[in-house]
Amino acid sequence: MIKSILYITLLVTVLKGFSQTPIKVNTNSETQHGPEKGSLIIIGGNVGETPAIWNKFIELAGGKEKANIVVLTAAAGDSLALSPKHADEIKRITGVKKISILHTTNLSEANSEKFIKPLKQATGVYFIGGRQWKIADSYLNTLTHQAFFDVLNRGGVIAGSSAGASIQGSFLWRGDTAGSEILVGDHTQGLGFLKNSVIDQHLLKRNRQFDLIEAIKNAPKLIGVGLDEATAVVVQKDTLEVVGKSYVAIYDYNNIIGNGEGHVVNGKEDYTASSGPFFFLSEGQKYDLKHRTVIKTKK
Repeated sequence: MIKSILYITLLVTVLKGFSQTPIKVNTNSETQHGPEKGSLIIIGGNVGETPAIWNKFIELAGGKEKANIVVLTAAAGDSLALSPKHADEIKRITGVKKISILHTTNLSEANSEKFIKPLKQATGVYFIGGRQWKIADSYLNTLTHQAFFDVLNRGGVIAGSSAGASIQGSFLWRGDTAGSEILVGDHTQGLGFLKNSVIDQHLLKRNRQFDLIEAIKNAPKLIGVGLDEATAVVVQKDTLEVVGKSYVAIYDYNNIIGNGEGHVVNGKEDYTASSGPFFFLSEGQKYDLKHRTVIKTKK
């Protein structure tokens, strides 16, 4: 197990805004975790043709006729990134006509007005999977990074699967260049669309459900979100909703240390509460990120 002192040092560093900043990115948000405007779709990997996820993405991007999607391929590396297959596959699944690929591994290029031109008209952004540290190396604290937030501020949607999910958090999980088995690595700053958060993916498929516990225990301000494959959360302001085939795990400090609500509320068993180190949400369930409570739905 990674020593707690390592978690504390790295997590506190990130919370204080550690970075080498070409520019200061303005998030324009007063929410606790989610975006003030626009939407996030954070997908646990292996999305395939999961209709609930793609339909929501296209809906939030303005519909098939109006959507203008920019696909970010940095996570795949140069050898695969420029292949048209990524845009072609999304076009085939969604029926959206206006889809383009944007790729660089050069921070100077990402920090140029010329490069961000496609993003100025985008209604949706999609990060493909691969290695999340490559996305950080390409875009962190550049004009492109700011342009992503501008898409949200116009009411657009940012989505991503696997590496494209983890990069949306503020603390970058599994961001080491040596391999994804290193939980806290040499890259620890995400793009921060979901503030004060750490995101894991392929959760149940790869038996990762216990990996985030120690991190949250040592950084109470962070919320942990672990997503299984073909499953996503849609985040608008501080409300999270699950869509897809499997489960999403929520990691909250109070639950981990035993101060959670527990299973009995007013003398009745409550299946929307947990006193364990994490709890699962399934499709259709909602969670209040600000107040850290499950939003009960009427039956």
